[in-house]
Amino acid sequence: MSTGDLIPMLLLVLFAAAFGVGVMMYFLMRRLLRRGSGRADLAESVTARAEPNFAVSPLRAFWRRPDCWLAIRTRNMLAVQAALRLDKARSCSWSEGLGREQELFVSPPFHGWILVVGAGLPDPSDDVDKCYRFLMELSRQLGHVQLFKADPTLHHHAWARLEGGRVVRAYAWANGVIWNQGVMTKSEWSLDLRCLNYGDAPPVVAWGVNDRMAANAEKVPLLAARWSLNPAELDARLVERSRGVIGWLARDF
Repeated sequence: MSTGDLIPMLLLVLFAAAFGVGVMMYFLMRRLLRRGSGRADLAESVTARAEPNFAVSPLRAFWRRPDCWLAIRTRNMLAVQAALRLDKARSCSWSEGLGREQELFVSPPFHGWILVVGAGLPDPSDDVDKCYRFLMELSRQLGHVQLFKADPTLHHHAWARLEGGRVVRAYAWANGVIWNQGVMTKSEWSLDLRCLNYGDAPPVVAWGVNDRMAANAEKVPLLAARWSLNPAELDARLVERSRGVIGWLARDF
């Protein structure tokens, strides 16, 4: 066999060997990948069983975000109860307190804040002067007091922040501006809240729903989260281990 005939044969053998090695590597990699995937699935399954899911709060099963609430910067539930002059006050669970809308529920302290929820709260949409007197009196006694209002149907909305009997910032809209006091805060600007002046007419809309006013109402919980607490984001693990106080608002402001 001549040298010219030997060279093509050697090249063919080398090509076949390289092809065979490549096929073996391909099947080996597939086998390793399958093993890795199976282990990852097993680890994910074990993790899912070991870590309980707290993404959805059990509170939401029986309670929606209130239309109106207070946030008071204090840890003293007795002081809040005394300032509100609650009648027939008694201890209760979160589920009972938040489910009885006709009474006022005073929550236990939560990250340095106490929430007050219930239909007994003065509503700025109904009587802004009464709401003003109520907040001023509470702030004189308790210091830092905040109010939030967000009606999902009428889109009436309000937020107020008082410190030591002084209004730092307040805004309320109910088919027109009924309260606008103080300078807009950085949080209001960053959330792009639309605050009109007294006498300003809201933008004209085609179908009777003002998108800007509806957007304001929807963003009230976001503002509450930046100023203090958003009630819709309470950690159910802490809520289940604490109790609040429920009673009737005995004082007329």
